Amino acid sequence: MTPHSAESCSQILLRRFTRGDSAEDLTQLLHRAYAGHVAAGRMFFASYQSVEDTIARAGEGECWLAVKGNRALGTVTVAAPYTVPEGYPAPIGAGSFWQLAVDPGCQGIGLGQRLLSLAEERIVALGSLDAVIDTSARAVELVCWYRRRGYVPIGTWRWAVTNYESVVLLKTLRLDRLEEASCRTSPGAGDPAARARHPGSTA
Repeated sequence: MTPHSAESCSQILLRRFTRGDSAEDLTQLLHRAYAGHVAAGRMFFASYQSVEDTIARAGEGECWLAVKGNRALGTVTVAAPYTVPEGYPAPIGAGSFWQLAVDPGCQGIGLGQRLLSLAEERIVALGSLDAVIDTSARAVELVCWYRRRGYVPIGTWRWAVTNYESVVLLKTLRLDRLEEASCRTSPGAGDPAARARHPGSTA
């Protein structure tokens, strides 16, 4: 697949997975996206799950696709609140997302960040103010990627379908919402110069 440029990321549409979309293609996308982890010895479930697994996991929440033309280039599934196993270290009522994946040819252009932002927005819209996720504790770069975006470790977990211990990460989304509200209600918030004085605002 030809690598995409950062400019082309803005041309990628985010939309819900529908009955007309191919679960087989989505499964292949997940396998490609997680192949690098497999090469490093980390067996994420998404790297080898069946089409039936993909359908079941997508059906547990809102499954979103990042598409350009008729090709899926990324995906994420979101739910809030998120039902966790007994003993899983998560606050009651937290939302979550899983199967966050970007085709290798589109990695590094900001698409993963777009999907992450979408997931967080949907968690808040669905009524939760915390996002809890987990990933391989051995995937140091991925853990750091989440930590740079406000996620903090709160515990560990071991899934039967992986070959590693997972670190559980939490982000309190209500703080983001309060900062946005503060910027909107501050005097002069409608003027670009004023927005530049508020680091929490978006241009």
